[in-house]
Amino acid sequence: MELLDALQLHSLQQARVVAGSQGLHRTIRWVHIVDLPDPLPWVQSGDFLLTTGYSWPREEAEQRNLIYGLAKQGLTGVGLAVPRFFDQFPTAACLAAAELNFPLIEIPWEIPFNTITEEIHNSILAQHYKFQEQSVYIHNELLRVALEATSLQDITSTLGRLIARTVIIQHTDGPLLADYMHADEGNQVSMQTAEHEVLPKELYTQVEDKRYLTTLRSSTQPLRVSAIPENSIPARLICPIHIKRELVGLLWIVEGESPIGELDIRAVQYASIVMALHISQQRALASLEAQMGYSFLDSLLEGHFNPTPQALRRSEVLGFNSEGVYSVGMIVLNSQVPMSREGILKREQLAEHLKRRLYELQTPAVLSFTQNQIFFLLPDQFPVGEMWATINAPDVSLAVSRPYRGFEKVQQSYKEVCSIMPHLVFGQFHYYEDLLVARILMGDKEARSSFFEKLFGPLRGIKNGDILIKTMLAAARSGFHLKNTAEELRIHPKTLRYRLDRAITIGGFDFGNTETQFNLQLAARILALEDVHFL
Repeated sequence: MELLDALQLHSLQQARVVAGSQGLHRTIRWVHIVDLPDPLPWVQSGDFLLTTGYSWPREEAEQRNLIYGLAKQGLTGVGLAVPRFFDQFPTAACLAAAELNFPLIEIPWEIPFNTITEEIHNSILAQHYKFQEQSVYIHNELLRVALEATSLQDITSTLGRLIARTVIIQHTDGPLLADYMHADEGNQVSMQTAEHEVLPKELYTQVEDKRYLTTLRSSTQPLRVSAIPENSIPARLICPIHIKRELVGLLWIVEGESPIGELDIRAVQYASIVMALHISQQRALASLEAQMGYSFLDSLLEGHFNPTPQALRRSEVLGFNSEGVYSVGMIVLNSQVPMSREGILKREQLAEHLKRRLYELQTPAVLSFTQNQIFFLLPDQFPVGEMWATINAPDVSLAVSRPYRGFEKVQQSYKEVCSIMPHLVFGQFHYYEDLLVARILMGDKEARSSFFEKLFGPLRGIKNGDILIKTMLAAARSGFHLKNTAEELRIHPKTLRYRLDRAITIGGFDFGNTETQFNLQLAARILALEDVHFL
């Protein structure tokens, strides 16, 4: 208990604080009665010393030295019975105690020391019993939620309600995993987090210091971080969440109107263990789901998918539609093959980051690995740019195939991204179509076939489609001069206009677009130079 609370007890209501009143919040561990000339060997930190003053020194210098020694020993304070051997605390002792904020208390002589001792000790024991009772209750509640929780949020909310504080669970990379905002008046952390749905940068700036991170990674003990008054950020307590020796998260509690105490520390230590167990269980489940996902995705990439009812149900569980439109994404790490241990760890970290980003964008996160490559499916119209913005690194590249409908086309998408692997630039992301021209100029026959298929595919499957293709190639050769094109084909200009309009309607061509003009002229040049019988 604190010395200030002890002064409210019946036995000390007539006591008077004569010096060091700013130190009344010191904690009393025990009450000790010593009337020896040199009490220092008989007392220890946390003791509240009671004395009659019988053996106290009379010289001012010795009185000051005794106060300095008792304060240095870590005593809570000194109670002197007056008036008998001293009418009051000596002035020299009071001046020294005031300098050190060391409480000196005058107690009426008629109050027995054993009454004070008994009352304070009973109060201390009662507080200890209450503390243990609360600690056991919190422990049992956390054990209960460990069995019933369906998410990390459930555990976080339970902990926050039990200790009546703001609780935040943060991934080691920075993002929030769960939070409970306690309605403390003036709690800037709660208000900022609730408003922006992210942890205020100022809250964990100090933790990014390597010394803090090293401490958190190597210790299971909570770490106290001081307040930042200029940013209205209160003091915080951070408890690392470990699975074996791996730091998997940070558990924060934020100091509100009352200071963080021993009960809070015990509570977060219990909670960190429960959260570690929950995360470990979720990892095991995720591992089973991932194995199922790997098998599913690998069968699509290799073209071995068998659309049995069971396989289709599995794909639905994973979040995929057998008739959906998908592209294959490929992330390539600039890592030596075969990969080193460091390379494999980096690939796993990148894969975890990719999964979180896909989940955030409400997309199934099923990955497959091959050495330094990570493959995954992306639904049509997926915001690749948004995903790449969070992955972008100088030693990573992202490639995305063209979209195709149905699972049977996934293998074709896979072949497309694999085909452009030699042309990828690290630090950039590429669509398959973006690299077609470059690959054609380098003599890539597969790229040439894809280029022609993309350009003329919609026309090849219709009646007289070959005539429409010849007409567009002739227009490209003539620089899209309609009179010259009609003369080359020996057709009437109205017939030419009819053919071009039909090609525009069916194939979606835009002759006013410079890229369309370039692609048609490139196709005409390739066919002319190589004497390729495309049609």
